Amino acid sequence: MQLPIDVVALFDEATDIEAAHETPLSVSVYIDDAAPAGLVAHVRNAFASTLPSVRMTVSYLDSGFCPNTGDDIAVIVAGPSRKIGASAAAIRAVGVPAMVATTSPAALAKATAAGKHAIPDGDIVAPYAAGEAEEPFELTAEAAAALDERMGRWIVSVRREKRLAFAIAFPFMRRPLATDAVQLTALQNAGVGLIPFLPGADLPIMTLNQAKMVMQIAAAYGLEFSLERVKELAVVVAGAYLSRGLVRRLVSAVPVLGFLVRTGVAYGTTAAVGYAIIEYYEGGENVTGVANVIERAADGGTKLVGSAQHVVPKLAGALENAPEIIASAQKKIPA
Repeated sequence: MQLPIDVVALFDEATDIEAAHETPLSVSVYIDDAAPAGLVAHVRNAFASTLPSVRMTVSYLDSGFCPNTGDDIAVIVAGPSRKIGASAAAIRAVGVPAMVATTSPAALAKATAAGKHAIPDGDIVAPYAAGEAEEPFELTAEAAAALDERMGRWIVSVRREKRLAFAIAFPFMRRPLATDAVQLTALQNAGVGLIPFLPGADLPIMTLNQAKMVMQIAAAYGLEFSLERVKELAVVVAGAYLSRGLVRRLVSAVPVLGFLVRTGVAYGTTAAVGYAIIEYYEGGENVTGVANVIERAADGGTKLVGSAQHVVPKLAGALENAPEIIASAQKKIPA
């Protein structure tokens, strides 16, 4: 049996991942003297990297502040200071995205709004949203994890072309990159499900997308291609065949909605495998856990087919009568 994976395309993906390991990154961390010491220490540690391709500089927002024009991103560690708005605006003016990390988002927004340089809402990153807790937020372990997640999502959104390089360089970026890869791949496969293909012709495309997703997630978690990665790709292939089998059974039960069935199954199985792979990497790399996801999806799919067979006759009848219902309604609408 020929496996539904384009080996050449996977080799190209591996080459891109290797290039991401060597991609140069430049980050400047600017510290506001009103920022809490715990926040300053956390952000500095988060952006520390031992990779030779990464340059991280730390400086204070004093009278001699001058943004580095060669940065990929800049991070301001801030208290509720009015000057933060002007500093962030100066950084953006030289073409560098500026994240403002704070534990006082509401107070900071109020302080900068009073001046000429309000900070865009999306650039203020805090452990919690304003109003969810008393400010300044205490940087507990839970709050620190939430801050890391939000910093990671911000970087993924503003530096998409280098998001994998950032995840390789900075461990806090791993999960944001991984969840982004899962969501993007699930949407891609859902789009493939909308396109009419010859039976089985969509399988190699969806499987390749899932395999690339696994390789990206593995790279983000600092894992090299090995026998373990082959096991993971085998699970992806199993998921692909499960998806195809489930689609066939559901389409036979719901022929009138075949394209919606293909889209839903493609999105659901891709997302299920992707999130299982993330938990697999974060929980000790037990590939059995990922295989169990496939098994549970198969059981759920069997139940779904059974339910669909009962619902379809009524649904199909309603859809068949839809043109007549619409025509009747149009006659009743005044000209």
